[in-house]
Amino acid sequence: MRQMVSAACGLWIGLAGAVLAQTRPVVVELYTSQGCSSCPPADAFMATLAQQPDVIALSLHVDYWDYIGWRDTFAQPQYTQRQKAYAKAVGSRMIYTPQMIVAGNDRIVGNDPAEVAASIRRHQATPSAVRLTLTRHGDTLTIRAEADPPLTEAARVQLVRYVPQATIEIGRGENQGRNVTYTNIVTSWQALDDWPGTSPLEVQAEVKGEDPVVVIVQSQGPAEVLAAAQLK
Repeated sequence: MRQMVSAACGLWIGLAGAVLAQTRPVVVELYTSQGCSSCPPADAFMATLAQQPDVIALSLHVDYWDYIGWRDTFAQPQYTQRQKAYAKAVGSRMIYTPQMIVAGNDRIVGNDPAEVAASIRRHQATPSAVRLTLTRHGDTLTIRAEADPPLTEAARVQLVRYVPQATIEIGRGENQGRNVTYTNIVTSWQALDDWPGTSPLEVQAEVKGEDPVVVIVQSQGPAEVLAAAQLK
């Protein structure tokens, strides 16, 4: 693990381009870096998680290890900021790679498949109050959500795009000479709306290109993921 002080099963029904989350698929975020020698085992584990129909596995590449000799080709500063926001939400000043965050709540250090699996099972056993439906027609995505019972605090509706897989030959830094395959590499993470959750939501977003689409409804903080769905 590299550290930096900062600064059961989901059921899917596809109808005419729509996907309906009947139970809550569990979102697993991996914070990783091509410049981190501890990260490749966690990167490899993401390939396994991505094959599970009840899991939405997302790799977010951070930029704070770029200075040690290799600039991560997928890193974006906003992913570093998102990881810092998770740390701040629990009163921590430390961020590190690799780190997995399960369902917005459980923070798992390093590469620990057993702990991740146990966390996923716990969240699968918890029913969601939010029913989420995605419908795509061409470049237009329609997002519908309804909470029963109504939410007591506003939730953030987020649109995520990712590349399913890429292999990178790393030329410098701690992983020099390695070819590492990355899975579900996040290319954009956009906040669409802050939804009060007291009445149904319907919002549209532009989704150009063929990259998969993920929508995440999450308590602000960031904190618990209330619902998630994807269209591949």
